Amino acid sequence: MKVKQIAVFLENRKGRLCDFAKILHEANINIKGMYIADTTDYGILRVITNDNDKAMKVLKENGFNTTVTELIGFKVADKPGEMHKVLKLLNDSNVDISYLYSYSELGSNQAAILIKVEDNDFVSKLLLSNNVEPFIEN
Repeated sequence: MKVKQIAVFLENRKGRLCDFAKILHEANINIKGMYIADTTDYGILRVITNDNDKAMKVLKENGFNTTVTELIGFKVADKPGEMHKVLKLLNDSNVDISYLYSYSELGSNQAAILIKVEDNDFVSKLLLSNNVEPFIEN
């Protein structure tokens, strides 16, 4: 249920995101999901790849400032109300979500949801005990 996420500090300038993607492409690393939070001067790119360890290595070798964060990953059916069920469970258990993003593969009937919370162990146990399907990294 725990998923490693790479956080990359990006200067907010033309071509920097393209540079990031090129490095991963040249290393044959697939981007599975990503999210950018930005300000005027910089952005934090949060990304999940098919090989986070290799991605960290090649990004650092190419001058990118990176860190790893552990998230909780789970799956929901791709239909109305499924996300609400899990969010209600978390809310009723007083879990504060720092941020959330999701992705799904075309043709899939499920979405992977990734959340940043303060207590990963508590949330993992809570979700598993309520039959929420874990998302497992490849």
